[in-house]
Amino acid sequence: MKRVVLLGPPGAGKGTQAKKISEKYDVLHISTGDIFRANVKEGTPLGLKAKEYMDKGELVPDELVCDLVEDRLTWDDCKNGYLLDGFPRTVFQAEHFDRFIEKRGHELDLVLDIEVPNEVILPRMAGRRVCRGCGASYHVVTHPPKVEGVCDLCGGEVYQRADDAEETVLNRLKVYADQTSPLIEYYTKTGKNAVVDGDRPVEEVFETICALLGE
Repeated sequence: MKRVVLLGPPGAGKGTQAKKISEKYDVLHISTGDIFRANVKEGTPLGLKAKEYMDKGELVPDELVCDLVEDRLTWDDCKNGYLLDGFPRTVFQAEHFDRFIEKRGHELDLVLDIEVPNEVILPRMAGRRVCRGCGASYHVVTHPPKVEGVCDLCGGEVYQRADDAEETVLNRLKVYADQTSPLIEYYTKTGKNAVVDGDRPVEEVFETICALLGE
C-alpha cells in the first residue's frame, strides 16, 4: 500500500509520471482539480460551498480544500493507497492532512518533489498547442502539426490556450514557488521529501521514482 504526495511546478511532467506510478503500484491518482469539478457537478454541499468562491474568482479556503480532499480519501477505491496531485499546496493543508491520516491510523509514505528549472519549463509550456476540435496536443518545436494551425487528425484549429501564454506561465511558476517553498521545507523536516530531477527523459525520471518507492 502506498500513500504518496506529488509536488512539482506546472509543466514538470507530473501528469505523465502520475499515470505511470498509478499503473505500476495499483494506486489511485487523485487530482484536486478533478475533485472540485466532480463535487461542483454533483452539487454536493462541499461542492456548492467551493462554487461560491470559484464563481467570485476567489481561492477556495484551505479548510474547505482539506474537507473536499479528505472526504474523497474515505472512498473504498482509496483503500489500496493513493497518489495526491495538487494537494497539499500550503503548510496549513499539510498539517491538516497529517492530522487526518494519523486519526485513521495511516502514514504518508513519500513526498515526491519533481524539480525542473524555469528556463526548461517556459519553452516547454509556452510552445504547447491544442486542437480546438478534438483536443489533440502539439508543440511548436517538438511536435508541430504538418500544416501550421491545422490539426493533423481532424483538421480543426490548433491554438495556444491562455494558460500556456508566456506571461501566464511565468505567473503560475511564481505562484507555485511562493506557495510551495514553505511546504517543501515542512516535508523536508519530517524526512518525507524526496527531490527528483525532472529535467531528464521520462523513463529515467520514472526509474528514479521507482527506486524511491520500492517494489
